[in-house]
Amino acid sequence: MKLYSFFRSSASYRVRIALNLKNIPYEIIPIHLRKDGGQHRSAEYKMVNPQMRVPSLELPSGDVIVQSLAIIGYLNEIYPQPPLLPADPVARAQVRAVSQIVACDIHPLNNLGTLQYIKNTMGQEQPVIDAWYHHWVTAGFEVIEQMLKPGPYAFGAQPGLGDICLVPQVFNARNLKVPLDAFPKILAANEACLKLPAFDKARPENQPDAE
Repeated sequence: MKLYSFFRSSASYRVRIALNLKNIPYEIIPIHLRKDGGQHRSAEYKMVNPQMRVPSLELPSGDVIVQSLAIIGYLNEIYPQPPLLPADPVARAQVRAVSQIVACDIHPLNNLGTLQYIKNTMGQEQPVIDAWYHHWVTAGFEVIEQMLKPGPYAFGAQPGLGDICLVPQVFNARNLKVPLDAFPKILAANEACLKLPAFDKARPENQPDAE
C-alpha cells in the first residue's frame, strides 16, 4: 500500500496510526502542503485524489481511497484485528461521535486551507486567526472531555478510533499553543497512546518527510 501523506497533516497522522495498529506494511509518498505552491495542487496528484488533499491510500489493486475516516473504516473492515471499534452498538456510536467531533467539527475549521483562506482572502491578522483556532478546539474538547470513558485510553482498555482521532488533534492544539489544562481525561488518553509503538511511529517528527 502507498500512503500519500504530509507529516504534519492530522488526517494523515490518523491513518498512519491505524495502519500501524493493524500492523499493515505501507510506503509513505510525501506530499508537501507548502512547497512548490502546495504539492497537493499539482496535476499529477490531482490524478490520484481529485480533492487534492491528504491522505490518500493507494491499494495494491490501484484503487485509491480518500478521506481519513473512510480509509480507516476500510482498513477496519478488511483487517478486523485488532478492532478499532467496540462490539456494543451504543459504544460504537459513542466512539464514532467523538471521532466525528474531531474530524467533522474541529478539524475542518482549523486545517491549513481554512486558515490560509482566513488570512489571505479575508485579510485577517495572525492574532485573530489564532483566536479562531483556539475557540474551535476548545469548544470541541469541552464536549469530548465529558464523553470519554475510564482509561487508560479514550474508551477503555484498548486504543481505538477515538484515540486515533484525538491524538493528532492534541498534537495540533499544542503546536498552536491551545491551553489544555482543562482537559485531563483527553491528556491522559493522549499520553497513554503515545507510549504505544503504533502511535509513536506515527508521530509527525518520526516521518520521512519531517522537517
